Amino acid sequence: MKTDSQHLLTNWQHNQDYEFGDLLVCYLEQLEIDYVFGIPGGAIVPLFNALARSEKRGGLRAIVSRHETDAAFMADGYHAQTGKLGVCCATTGPGTTNLVTGVASAHANNVPMLIITAQSALPKLGEGAFQDSSCTGIDSVGLFKHITLYSTLVSHPNQLESKLITAITTAFGPQPGPVHLSIPLDVLSAPAQRNSRFNIKRQLRQPKLFDPDDIDTLEKTLTKNHSTTFVIGKSAASAISQIINVAERIGATLIATPHGKGLISPFHPQFRGILGYGGHRTAIESLQRSNCRAIICVGTLMSERAGNSWLKKISPEQTLIHIDQIETHFAHTPMAHHHIKGCTASIFEQLMHRLTTPKNSRYAQPSRLPLNINSPKFTLDDEKAFNSGGTPIKPQRLMRELPKIFPENTTFLADSGSSLAWALHYLHADNHNQKKSIHASNSYFHATLEFTSMGWAISAAIGCAFGSKDPVVCITGDGSLLMSGQEISIAVKEQLPVVFIVLNDSCFGMIKHGLRMINAEPVGFDMPPTNFSALAQAMGARAYTLKDVDDFKQLDPQALFKAKVPTLLDVHIDPEEVPPFGNRIKTLTE
Repeated sequence: MKTDSQHLLTNWQHNQDYEFGDLLVCYLEQLEIDYVFGIPGGAIVPLFNALARSEKRGGLRAIVSRHETDAAFMADGYHAQTGKLGVCCATTGPGTTNLVTGVASAHANNVPMLIITAQSALPKLGEGAFQDSSCTGIDSVGLFKHITLYSTLVSHPNQLESKLITAITTAFGPQPGPVHLSIPLDVLSAPAQRNSRFNIKRQLRQPKLFDPDDIDTLEKTLTKNHSTTFVIGKSAASAISQIINVAERIGATLIATPHGKGLISPFHPQFRGILGYGGHRTAIESLQRSNCRAIICVGTLMSERAGNSWLKKISPEQTLIHIDQIETHFAHTPMAHHHIKGCTASIFEQLMHRLTTPKNSRYAQPSRLPLNINSPKFTLDDEKAFNSGGTPIKPQRLMRELPKIFPENTTFLADSGSSLAWALHYLHADNHNQKKSIHASNSYFHATLEFTSMGWAISAAIGCAFGSKDPVVCITGDGSLLMSGQEISIAVKEQLPVVFIVLNDSCFGMIKHGLRMINAEPVGFDMPPTNFSALAQAMGARAYTLKDVDDFKQLDPQALFKAKVPTLLDVHIDPEEVPPFGNRIKTLTE
């Protein structure tokens, strides 16, 4: 005899009427979302059926990951590349708990993401249902409250629309981040009206607000003929063209936090490198030089990764102003003379207007130096290794080669660990037509700087590839690949020509060198040699093993991206090269 749940599923399978799962998908289609990333299970079948019906009519479709954490990472990468809401889903029990690390990463990095998890049918809650995730089970709503901006149970079909609207508007609010809806099986499969009541796009329009008094403050600060340095973070992306226009107009120095890498061309004549983790000496020197009188932080969380130790060393002669749309970022700059909250693009548009009025005639023309692709204005820690042709391959030299090998419009993603440190310091791409224009409207580089989950870049690169026709390259380590490398099989199935570059040194490099630098016991970092080329080929990808700089000559970059298959490059790097992460060691030892 069938149980109530079995009857519910049987009735649902034969019911061709429009359901609340379809209504949810309809709202996602309003936002022009293309994919939902996740893994199906019994309690979330109605959502996957709605996605299948959507795909048949040319709408969004489900992408089945190999692990739920990686589904969240894919949604993260999809948002990074498209600016659209990342959406991921999971069934009850372990499906839901497997999402936690990916969602926590999105929360720490202010990534707009909708998480949909399933519940058993409402009558079964508290009755010992299989994989019970209600308040009497693992309490998935309570679990996600700590790592989302909004987490709620949809306990009646009539709640779905209003709670979905609340969730999505919250995800794209002044402080972006992930939101969570827990939806029982019988709510998802309940009959629904075919037309949605709300226009989500209209509700997501952000007012371009700013305080005119703040513009006065900025104008007065920048026109005192003081030397100014701009510190650019990730949330300045939407205003980067306006920011660079102002910087060029007044001759300001430009530096970026690791979060903002890729927003400014590394060859911009006023750029002095990355501040903080994996950063450059010239960046911190630009803040500490004697004639630097104004420091303008824009769209940056001044966290440890962003090298916030300099904030405590600001001299009385320096004026610090922090401009941001995310109010919580101000908590890290209590010493700032001014906190300016508002639409960053509007603020800099107004500031440019002020700077070009007759009273500021000296700014009529931008203070622009000639662009020199071959001579960036920042220094590297190890120029010798950067230019080395020795064997094994120096990771510094690898980062030098990558922009030469791959097309200008390539998007690079770097995984947590040594890969991130090497890429932040030594990878300098001139893509997005930056040879023709030094204004970069999009970043060529993505990483997860807060929370820093290993394996993030592997799945995020796949998410990026779903959202872009441009080349996507993932830079990862052997440790990360052994955690999440199975997701490459998705790129094989979906015919995505992502290139995965594995820094193979048979160890957890960050742990190995970190332990040495703090004089700790040498334990817990060794890994057995692994043939990653064979591993990739077993999943259906192409693969090459590279042990010398000359081995790169066997690659045909155009062919790599024209083929409908991912490629893995197993690059054997020098295991004794120390990544540029000295500021992290200082934090641990201090």
